Amino acid sequence: MTCMIRDATATDAAAWQALWAEYLAFYKTDLAPEITANTWAHCLDPASRLTLRLAEVDGTVQGFALHHWHESTWAIGLDCYLEDLFVSARTRGTGIGRALIDDLIAICHAAGHARLYWMTDQGNTRARSLYDSYTPTDGHLRYRITL
Repeated sequence: MTCMIRDATATDAAAWQALWAEYLAFYKTDLAPEITANTWAHCLDPASRLTLRLAEVDGTVQGFALHHWHESTWAIGLDCYLEDLFVSARTRGTGIGRALIDDLIAICHAAGHARLYWMTDQGNTRARSLYDSYTPTDGHLRYRITL
């Protein structure tokens, strides 16, 4: 199995949307179609800070990482926030998640970012096992107000 990580292109719409739907189902959530369309549009917009990296195996997209960067009050340089990481259930455990994170680490190093960080659901033990192999949790909890 050869995994290639690359930026998304307009021709990836159907493949990404299928994985996005699988991701939303995994988290037992629904989003309005216009939110998905908006996310996709930002991913293709070179002026947007939101970037979509895809993991392709044997010509088929099997995973993605959505990330963006922002100023930091805790470090000199930009922080990179990995907002969404997903690997298709068909190929979990094959190293695709690790390849996507390693790809982001390389991008962050090349861009001179200060930190890469992410959050996950507390009960997502499989993902947490991968994440814990990089670094321990920092113990922070997330609070979110929907406006």
